[in-house]
Amino acid sequence: MSPRVLTALPVYNEESHVVEVLAEVSRYAGDILVVNDGSSDLTGEVLAEVAGISVLTHEQNQGYGAALRSAFCYAINNDYDVVVTIDCDGQHEPSLIPALASKVFPENDEPYDIVSGSRYLKTFDDASVPPEDRRRVNMMVTEFLNAELNLGLTDSFCGFKAYRTLPLERLNITELGYAMPLQMWVQVAKLGFRVSEFPVPLVYLDEERSFGGSLDDTKQRLAYYRDVLNRELDAFEKSSHTARGTLCD
Repeated sequence: MSPRVLTALPVYNEESHVVEVLAEVSRYAGDILVVNDGSSDLTGEVLAEVAGISVLTHEQNQGYGAALRSAFCYAINNDYDVVVTIDCDGQHEPSLIPALASKVFPENDEPYDIVSGSRYLKTFDDASVPPEDRRRVNMMVTEFLNAELNLGLTDSFCGFKAYRTLPLERLNITELGYAMPLQMWVQVAKLGFRVSEFPVPLVYLDEERSFGGSLDDTKQRLAYYRDVLNRELDAFEKSSHTARGTLCD
């Protein structure tokens, strides 16, 4: 029996992109969830006109991590086997959704808990050149994670991932902003999740895209990431955290 796959898109103020992205995603995905994270533009109205999708709305903007946590809980509560996350900014290739999802349950092997897209595992023809500061921060954080947790990652920030739904219940996601993936990586390593990477093209359509507020400053963004990492590592040093089971509590 084929696994049930949910494709989830976190969205915030994407009225100019969301219809085009969803049209492409719908070519390669069956069940689609959009988490509208308190958009203040016309994203909500636009989504109401799109057929064949489910929409979960945060009345107030909570953050990228909060949108992903809501997607995970939706997948758990609706008995999906796999949830694929893909951003709504046009930086990911929806045509790769089926291949990415299929890697979670490889033939003649144990399932992976996370298959994480990597923009640096393979060089694709016509790949974009990433903004220098974003590439540098990604490299620094990825090297830190590998040194501390022996994860063997090449890209710690790619939002294009496939997750086996069942083990997600063991996570305790409290970081609701852009550093949520870093908190997750610490927990994933400490809880013994099985992880693999999957090569995806490097695409940047808007190099000036904002993180918002102080995070647009590279030094402050890096300090924020380090604070989240150190706090989560310290939490695991102080307790066993062998099975948390609080993701959707």
